Amino acid sequence: QVQLVESGGGLVQAGGSLRLSCAVSGRTFSGYAMGWFRQTPGKEREFVGGTRWSGSSTSYADFVKGRFTISRDNGKNTVYLQMNSLQPEDTAVYYCAATATRVIPTITWAYNYWGQGTQVTVSS
Repeated sequence: QVQLVESGGGLVQAGGSLRLSCAVSGRTFSGYAMGWFRQTPGKEREFVGGTRWSGSSTSYADFVKGRFTISRDNGKNTVYLQMNSLQPEDTAVYYCAATATRVIPTITWAYNYWGQGTQVTVSS
């Protein structure tokens, strides 16, 4: 059974940092793309960034470039989202997702597997 489990969310003041983790299990994800998305109430889930388990390619939404960094630890089957200079508008539930593609999709329906999400709240 494929599982993606996010952790690391919480409450942080504006300007602070958090690191989210996404631990994957249940299959080999070599060749898969991993994406991070976020969602706030009443809004669609939006792409934050992504990477692939092999190679070094990453992709970021314009609104996080220079602030967020995605990395992975293949030995731990874990993908990370380092978030710096957080702002109140970054408050959302953050999700990780996986899909068997060579590119890093930015749309939700391209992903087959999803985690349960972790809440990030940034206070002003």
